[in-house]
Amino acid sequence: MMGEFHHNIDEKGRLIIPSKFRFELGEKFVITRGIEQCLFVYSIDEWNKIITKLKELPFTSKDARTFMRMFLSGATECELDKNGRVNIVNNLIDYAKLQKECVIVGVNDRLEIWSENEFENFFNSNIDNFSDIAEKLFTNAC
Repeated sequence: MMGEFHHNIDEKGRLIIPSKFRFELGEKFVITRGIEQCLFVYSIDEWNKIITKLKELPFTSKDARTFMRMFLSGATECELDKNGRVNIVNNLIDYAKLQKECVIVGVNDRLEIWSENEFENFFNSNIDNFSDIAEKLFTNAC
């Protein structure tokens, strides 16, 4: 999944998922708290891969327990209505500071849903480091 799309969330918490992503997500998918105060959206297949990895984490690790609580307690199975909208639950709307304008970003195996303000802040604070980050990631990968 890739691309950036701007849509408004309505007063009932409904947000249009771009048609480009609907097939990849499938009939049912999972929305949960993401990192950096956005929401992560996974197809059921991708979600199951994440769960498999989480099961490998040691329950004796405080960081593992904290991450799983934060990540899994917000997880909600969702489906689209006939208009291609998803109804996002209030606790996730609050977490991601979603108000009206939202940005939906395709990030490889998932979608991210951001408030427009939070996404602009994230983007602007990282744009100057973009090439340095790429160099570090791809130099270490070789």
